[in-house]
Amino acid sequence: QVQLVESGGGLVQAGGSLRLSCAASGSIFRINAMGWYRQAPGKQRELVAVISSSGITNAADSVKGRFTISRDNAQNTVYLQMNSLKPEDTAVYYCNANVAPSSYTGIYYNRDYWGQGTQVTVSS
Repeated sequence: QVQLVESGGGLVQAGGSLRLSCAASGSIFRINAMGWYRQAPGKQRELVAVISSSGITNAADSVKGRFTISRDNAQNTVYLQMNSLKPEDTAVYYCNANVAPSSYTGIYYNRDYWGQGTQVTVSS
């Protein structure tokens, strides 16, 4: 099985910084894109940032210039550096990875895996 383990969430004041980490582990043949999503109370889950296996990134307009996504392919880890945090950034942040699990048959299927979520709270 494939698991994603998140860390780095917490409570910070507006203008502060936080760094989230997410490591994928288990029986993995290949990891494709990795990314971060967030969900605030009463709202739908939204994309924060995504990064391809080759390092191409995309981020929501609301976080551009403040958040930076990166990854370490050797350690199957994706990071989200969050600077200049605002109260509206408060949400549960979820790590996502598109993974082809290892297969004894030689047939591989890509599927999305999710972390359990980590709470980020920004006080005003």
